[in-house]
Amino acid sequence: MKVEDIESFFKDLQDRICAAIETRDGGASFHEDLWQHHSGGGGRTRLIQNGAVIEKGGVNFSSVKGEVHPRLRAQMNLSENESHQFTATGVSIVMHPHNPHVPIIHMNVRYFELDNGTCWFGGGIDLTPHYVVEEDARAFHQTLKAACDKHHAEFYPKFKTWADDYFFIQHRNETRGVGGIFFDYLKPDEPGNGQGLSKTQLFEFVKEVGENFAPVYTAFMQKYADKPFTEDQKQWQYLRRGRYVEFNLVWDRGTKFGLETNGRTESILMSLPPQANWEYNFIPEPGSAEAETLGWLRKGVAW
Repeated sequence: MKVEDIESFFKDLQDRICAAIETRDGGASFHEDLWQHHSGGGGRTRLIQNGAVIEKGGVNFSSVKGEVHPRLRAQMNLSENESHQFTATGVSIVMHPHNPHVPIIHMNVRYFELDNGTCWFGGGIDLTPHYVVEEDARAFHQTLKAACDKHHAEFYPKFKTWADDYFFIQHRNETRGVGGIFFDYLKPDEPGNGQGLSKTQLFEFVKEVGENFAPVYTAFMQKYADKPFTEDQKQWQYLRRGRYVEFNLVWDRGTKFGLETNGRTESILMSLPPQANWEYNFIPEPGSAEAETLGWLRKGVAW
């Protein structure tokens, strides 16, 4: 399996997800920007704005080549005499809807390869409802568990816990949403995160995660896009978007790395909503839907 085969799948995945979102939205189309990376390769940034359901959403494909940044070398434990040339390819998605009853969603699937043959897969998918609906969260997690279980019984419990820990706003002591799965360094034929699976088997798992995105999210779009909401609920949505911004700019590893290594700023910050608010020391009414949502934003919920 060559990196070109993986790139081809990711491009096709981007095409199919964009088509599904456009069809369900019915009010806007994706705009595409083609770009080149300064060290080699490039990508296709696709943005949808002011649709019938999606206020701002991005579905990005990239395939970048170059020399591993010194900070990443340390993270990867590369010695000075090891290969530092890499190829990194993947698809990254964030959707911010108009209606506060439709959740925010994020997904990323990626592949990284050094020219000495060392390689691994990574990614994740997580849901950030403005209002947590328990049955939706459970259904979302059951879908992810079923996808994981097809490939290895240890994947879901390990990757669910990893998501709880990763998508955590430390300075707020709350999770970003109801979590999902997060995984990295799935190296072929090695013990550890990849459970000794082959490169083909790990790629099949990554494909399974990617192909679950469109049916999962378009179902949420259909279910809640026309549900009435109040101005107070809209203001709550803006506050929750503020939390999303805080996580992405303060804690998200990919955002920080992209900005620190002179990546394409517009593509990196695609994940940010078009509008977010911060209200000083906002405390919801006890027993309200807002207070109930905050009660769910914790690690270790057995969805």
